[in-house]
Amino acid sequence: MKRTLIFVYNAKSDVWNKSIDFAHKIISPSTYSCNLCSLTHDNFSERKIWRDFREKSEAGFEFVYKDEFLKEYGKSFGEDFPMIFEQIGGELCLLFDSSSIKSMTSTEQLIKELGGAF
Repeated sequence: MKRTLIFVYNAKSDVWNKSIDFAHKIISPSTYSCNLCSLTHDNFSERKIWRDFREKSEAGFEFVYKDEFLKEYGKSFGEDFPMIFEQIGGELCLLFDSSSIKSMTSTEQLIKELGGAF
């Protein structure tokens, strides 16, 4: 069975919030509320090391915004985003909560924690 990882960003999916988040990351990156975004993306695109890992991985990857996640799964996992899940069958298994993600200091550390080599 293929491993599927679900990344839930601490951002909303509508155009207005995407624009605000984009500006916030550039103007004041130290106060931006989605460390997961910072680990996987720079200001304008996906980080190369992350993209290389993702493309070479045998796992499936899904990326969703918190409003999309809450609409589908409700508040059963709380509302403190970002979070990373592994989907096993139809069940979600929490791999990393918000505080775990916030403690990660590099993309390399995220990849290592996910069990990948870089």
